Amino acid sequence: MFRKQQTNVGIIGLGIIGTRVAANLRAAGFAVSVWNRTPKPEPNFLGSPAEVAEAAKIIQLFVADPKAVHDVLDALGDALTPDHIIVCSATIGPEATLEVAKRVQEKGAKFLDAPFTGSKVASEKGQLVYYIGGDPAVFETVKPVLEASSKAIVRIGEIGQAATIKVVTNVLSAITIEALAEMLSVVKAAGIAPEALTAAIEHHGIRSGITDMKLPVMISGNYDTHFSLKNMLKDVDFGLQLGEKLKLDLPATAAAADSMREGVEKGWGELDFASVVKRYT
Repeated sequence: MFRKQQTNVGIIGLGIIGTRVAANLRAAGFAVSVWNRTPKPEPNFLGSPAEVAEAAKIIQLFVADPKAVHDVLDALGDALTPDHIIVCSATIGPEATLEVAKRVQEKGAKFLDAPFTGSKVASEKGQLVYYIGGDPAVFETVKPVLEASSKAIVRIGEIGQAATIKVVTNVLSAITIEALAEMLSVVKAAGIAPEALTAAIEHHGIRSGITDMKLPVMISGNYDTHFSLKNMLKDVDFGLQLGEKLKLDLPATAAAADSMREGVEKGWGELDFASVVKRYT
């Protein structure tokens, strides 16, 4: 059993998700080494990504964007060897994922495209869902590590394809929340209690996990960050880039991006992405 072997795992990026994944791994019996650009009071916090690579052969990344991933690879330098597996759980889009995979593989190391869905509560409970792209043999090696922080793992296909699915599903969430914000504003402007919308949606086909989670947030005005507006905007912009590359017109995606960009410009970027409803308040 992996618990008895005490597999060494490195976590780079200690935001909302990375911190909780590290805790899940410790609870599952893994030896976990961590690093973050801003030092944090976490167990076994090391001085650099290179030190993490010296301590662990499987390294999972939870950093913010493509530049941050490339910065980590720069910092790993010659500490990244053919013995390592880089598990990229950062949402950086398919193009950057392929670029990063190439850099890792040029070092002789292995790479797994492993973005996830699930925010703060899911990560606390070890209930993330990973989308996987890459070599099945590499996935089998990493699988016990991913199982420690997830309720499901979905095999997608090749490197870059899991990153595409992650972008697509996040864009769907963004569009849903933008539509919900607009219609909640209509309900309020019409003089109807917002709780009536909640009751109506409960018995409607549009009801989903995301509406159950975010409509109460919009009504209460408590935008405690589970997934930030700035990060959702980043992912919606990836969706627009995909549309441009594939020569597809994506008007709903563009509208959601415009609304979220406006919110970020107004200073709401660190709030939960449900804060798009603030433009109507």
